[in-house]
Amino acid sequence: MEWGVARTTRLSGREGGMLSGQTSHFQPGLCLGNSPSGMGMQSGISEGKMSIPLFEHTALRYIHEELKVFPVKVASPGSEWYCFTMIRIEHLRKSYKELLASDDITCRFETGKITVILGGSGAGKSTLLKQVVGLERPDSGKVYFDDRELTELSKRELYDLRKKMGMLFQGAALFNSLSVYENVAFPLREHTELADSVIRTMVKMKLEMVGLRGTEELMPSQLSGGMTKRVGLARALVMDPKVVFYDEPTSGLDPISAGVINKLIVDFTSTLGVTSVVVSHDISSAFRIADRIIILYSGRIIAEGTPGEIGRSGDPRVLQFIRGEPEGPIPYNRTDKDYYEDILLP
Repeated sequence: MEWGVARTTRLSGREGGMLSGQTSHFQPGLCLGNSPSGMGMQSGISEGKMSIPLFEHTALRYIHEELKVFPVKVASPGSEWYCFTMIRIEHLRKSYKELLASDDITCRFETGKITVILGGSGAGKSTLLKQVVGLERPDSGKVYFDDRELTELSKRELYDLRKKMGMLFQGAALFNSLSVYENVAFPLREHTELADSVIRTMVKMKLEMVGLRGTEELMPSQLSGGMTKRVGLARALVMDPKVVFYDEPTSGLDPISAGVINKLIVDFTSTLGVTSVVVSHDISSAFRIADRIIILYSGRIIAEGTPGEIGRSGDPRVLQFIRGEPEGPIPYNRTDKDYYEDILLP
């Protein structure tokens, strides 16, 4: 049975009942979970109409945008979630001279879920992130965002698509000369023609979401590290993106501030329905917030799965990384060349 996303003009649904809508297009790609009783959830999808029966006590969550309805999660207690793949990466390769930073990477990032990319310094995390957001083109392979291939887009098309992406940079990357208010309002002023009154309302809403309403007139130099990250997060969310990328969101923060950021990531993913991609080396945070974890080493994926699956891995490289052990198959030194030969020979 093939499942997918239906384009709809009318939607109705209720717990334990039917989700239905008039449709004009059906696109495959929706993953389907099974009920606890072993009965497969069945769908009546026909030309002009879509209906999905929901089991008793099911929970339905969807995103409704531009006459499109994405059924993201429909599940019974104990069953697997439905999932729609927001970002898909196929056989990605990227090298810098002799350094292979991305080596045949294939993975996916599911809608409405938190995927954490783990790896040590130089593992290829930042390179992968740059390719996913279109800042760098891969040498080969493909990156699909919402079923659009980034590597084939023109610069203008890529800029338009990036409006659906939010980014929390490692150091927050606030403009030092702008106030908190102007930092959060900046994307709206650059990419929309909204009235100042509307921008003011939206900025206030996003600052309230991160617990910083009332700090609008402060300058970045007056903020703590945790507050700076939260302002950066408010700015990342102000355009209501489909995907938010987090580059080392807890780096340099005290445990309480890191816990606040982790909670915000989980809450926003759940309540706003956004897809979250977190690049990190913080093992504790990753296992606390992730739906799925990807571990990179030397540009390759060496492990992928749920936190439980990663914790049960028998791969010695994975175990060394998650345990923080200095000795193991992942070497401390970055070269195999003999040290004495390297310094003594001309």
